[in-house]
Amino acid sequence: MAIVNSVIVPAYKEKLNIKPLTTRLFAALGNDASKSTELIFVDDNSQDGSVEEVETLQKQGYNVKIIVRTEERGLSSAVMRGFHDAEGDYLLCMDADLQHPPESVPAMFDNLKTHPFVLGTRYAPGVGIDKDWPLYRRVISSTARLMARPLTTASDPMSGFFGLQKKYLLDPAAKDINPEGFKIALDLLAKLPLPANEPIGEVPFSFGVRTEGESKLSGKVIVQYLLQLKELYVFKFGANNLIIFLVFWIILALYFLAKLFSLIF
Repeated sequence: MAIVNSVIVPAYKEKLNIKPLTTRLFAALGNDASKSTELIFVDDNSQDGSVEEVETLQKQGYNVKIIVRTEERGLSSAVMRGFHDAEGDYLLCMDADLQHPPESVPAMFDNLKTHPFVLGTRYAPGVGIDKDWPLYRRVISSTARLMARPLTTASDPMSGFFGLQKKYLLDPAAKDINPEGFKIALDLLAKLPLPANEPIGEVPFSFGVRTEGESKLSGKVIVQYLLQLKELYVFKFGANNLIIFLVFWIILALYFLAKLFSLIF
């Protein structure tokens, strides 16, 4: 059966999460959808047994593969590599750490049939973030989301759980996608030639805590995000309007620092 759906999972030292993610994903898809879905891990040369783990799952009949990159590094470039290598017309990105529930994948693909772009959102009635997620992470997430507000109407542009119809990625008008940006979904939302009259699909999900491996959040990552925002503001509004948004950033940065200070002290 031809591949229709492709799930891309950027990974680095995620061996312990590969099997549970794979088994839960294909169980959620069911027999019919599983036959037309591929799962692709894009691994930045972890050398932790991830390749062998995928090979074992392949022998068990799962349509899963792994791309090992030895020269490139980075989350966004891994996602883009997976998207371009994927066979499916409908592309989905999710994290390897199981914070994005595999059980929500079927709903994401269903939405992609009628929407050009779909986001898994943590900001919808009845859903939320795991109670064990640190408060400082909540503050960082909320502040980063507010700073991206002028760029998109999406409720959760910081989500790493998102999908798109591949034809928009292949459109000649799709240019200047930054493979080095921290939040690739935000970059795609701002730059892809998505139809203005078609809304972004959103699928609510509850954000869990990492069960294995280590978080990738660091001071360097935050700086990368701020630089990405600067580039996207210039792309969308022009360099002449950047000063307005610099003031906006400063106000939000002060808010972020005040909230973080209150949490620590």
